[in-house]
Amino acid sequence: MRINKLLSNYGICSRSDANRLIEESRIIVNGKQCIPGQWVEIEDDILIDNENILVRKKIYIALNKPIGITCTAAKTVESNIIDFINYPEYIFPVGRLDKASQGLILMTNDGDLANNILNSKHEHEKEYIVTVNKPFDDLFIEGMSKGVQISSVNTRPCSVRRVSGDTFRIILTQGLNKQIRRMSKTFGYTVVRLERVRIIDIRIDGINIGSWRYLTEKEVTELSNR
Repeated sequence: MRINKLLSNYGICSRSDANRLIEESRIIVNGKQCIPGQWVEIEDDILIDNENILVRKKIYIALNKPIGITCTAAKTVESNIIDFINYPEYIFPVGRLDKASQGLILMTNDGDLANNILNSKHEHEKEYIVTVNKPFDDLFIEGMSKGVQISSVNTRPCSVRRVSGDTFRIILTQGLNKQIRRMSKTFGYTVVRLERVRIIDIRIDGINIGSWRYLTEKEVTELSNR
């Protein structure tokens, strides 16, 4: 596999950070300077800053993200999720939840698991509770459920249920950028509150806003087998 993927799978750094380390001439493979996109084997002698790489223990966290935190590993971005959680080891967010939204996001150093969760062909469910700026009728529920054209993409049919006059629960199996906000806008509604409450079988129940917990072994196994 490529060096970037290996380092990500080992929980050492992200693929983009691996590129930076290569550019800074800090990675040596079998005694030679690593080059961008280099293919490596697990058995290869790989050094970072002249130290042998070690497989890191896999970390799996469920975080209840507050509004105002940006789901990026880029430390240059103000109020980024890495600085917010301030975890002592390398982890990254699995996917994104926009800055104006709150709720469940998974954090890990397991690149394979993250890619599996994010792969749209697996149609993993993500559930949200959404409040819009005015009451809606049943035609809104029906239209959202059938799928909406946003830009040049038709969203997949999804489950939408009314919670109250201006609030609904929606389950998506894809992750287009700001999808729910854009879908709602198509019908003339503006999202004023959006909370993700579930990713596959992981629920936000019991996690206060701004807090997090480790996933259980059972939860990790179930995610890995999806």
